[in-house]
Amino acid sequence: MSFSLFDLFWVFIALASLQPAFQKRSLESRRVQALRQFEQDRNSRVIFLIHRQESISLLGIPLSRYISIEDSEQVLRAIRLTPPDVPIDLILHTPGGLVLATEQIARALIRHKAKVTVFVPHYAMSGGTMLALAADEIIMDENAVLGPVDPQLGNFPAASILKVVEDKPIGEIDDQTLIMADLSRKAIRQVQRFVRTLLEDSFPQQKTAPENIDNIIEKLTTGQITHDCPISVEEATELGLPVTVGLPTSIYSLMDLYPQPQGGRPTVQYIPMPYQPRPALPQPQTQPASSLKGSS
Repeated sequence: MSFSLFDLFWVFIALASLQPAFQKRSLESRRVQALRQFEQDRNSRVIFLIHRQESISLLGIPLSRYISIEDSEQVLRAIRLTPPDVPIDLILHTPGGLVLATEQIARALIRHKAKVTVFVPHYAMSGGTMLALAADEIIMDENAVLGPVDPQLGNFPAASILKVVEDKPIGEIDDQTLIMADLSRKAIRQVQRFVRTLLEDSFPQQKTAPENIDNIIEKLTTGQITHDCPISVEEATELGLPVTVGLPTSIYSLMDLYPQPQGGRPTVQYIPMPYQPRPALPQPQTQPASSLKGSS
């Protein structure tokens, strides 16, 4: 049986069309193996919540991902399937998302009887910070950041809408702005009440000193800083959050398995391997965030 050049061409086309499916299956397998290994090392349930900017096929339109109802359904199912005595490790990489979905996940985390640890390799802003507040321990990269959780109404911060009402005479304010101000007051009260619930959680033990709770709520919910202002590990520690610095190297390896989709020329590029053989880097040891100042 002989093959012509035309037959080989069609075989090549068939293999090329199947290659993306093989690559996807291979990547999924590596992700599952990495998660399973991390679970075995920590003896815990690992939940990975990551949101990156993606592109729609063909059109190349950037599509930002956020915490959604679909995410809360999946995370709640993972928590429900976790035995009460098994710790939960939540790895967060997110700009935030829907308040409803975030609060559902956060409530489920504080109701879990075993220890809940949140890992932040890069950033967990807005709703991501709220999920971190639900944890018994927050472990961050020394350059990672959290963010405020002040409510946003449409494109405007609730605190800024209230500032307009305070600064302008009532006769110069239109009805829509007054309605937005009323909603802003309610939104801020609701967020403050929920954040207090997270910070006062004392099971299995008190994670936030009672004398720090009011200051944390004031800093994070009242719009003292812009919604995208980063809160460093040093600032989070000064506020009294249970922050520890130093991520396991396996988390960085996990992040490599969830890369930013590439489209055209990469915006960041480097040679990932050293030019000459070098000894392996030591496993970083966790340390309180407050120790960073003493070492600088």
